[in-house]
Amino acid sequence: MKRIGLLGGSFDPVHVAHIALAQNALQALGLAQVQLIPAANPWQRAALHATGEERLAMLQLAVAGHPGLAVNPIEIERGGATYTIDTLRALPQEARYVWLLGADQLANFCTWRDWRDISGLVDLAVATRPGTALSAPPELAQWLAGLGRELQELPFAPMPVSASDIRQRLARGEPTDGLLDAPVAAYIAAHHLYR
Repeated sequence: MKRIGLLGGSFDPVHVAHIALAQNALQALGLAQVQLIPAANPWQRAALHATGEERLAMLQLAVAGHPGLAVNPIEIERGGATYTIDTLRALPQEARYVWLLGADQLANFCTWRDWRDISGLVDLAVATRPGTALSAPPELAQWLAGLGRELQELPFAPMPVSASDIRQRLARGEPTDGLLDAPVAAYIAAHHLYR
């Protein structure tokens, strides 16, 4: 059964670290594909700045030159509050899925709706800083051990890029060189986003 990586996020906007993480996971975990899944309305975050359609368009531009990367619009199409568990239950079952997490997301994973069900439906792979030990919250570690599963480690050198920093730079009219793929930067400029 083929293994597909899933990278969820607000992608507001998608930036070079998102793409680097997806490509890294594709190679390091031997995945058939990595799907980037933009959230419709992430319940643990502030309101988004770009519309679902704009974020989808930017993602399509960002993955265009990268074989093995794809955009999955499932959450945007469903609309409403975005819960990972709903997305996983709606995915086709002909693949084994690997949910890609940052260490920051791992720390609050047990606050996600139905997190136990999530960890039963997918393998969890966590992007860790080189030289940093992978530490799951005790509750999650205990639960995974009971399932006979373990966290997969995805060594990933942190990149000093954040969507909020990019939005602030754009709002101030400052350059974002090296932070966004060129087609994404051009789309943002053409549509006057984040001004």
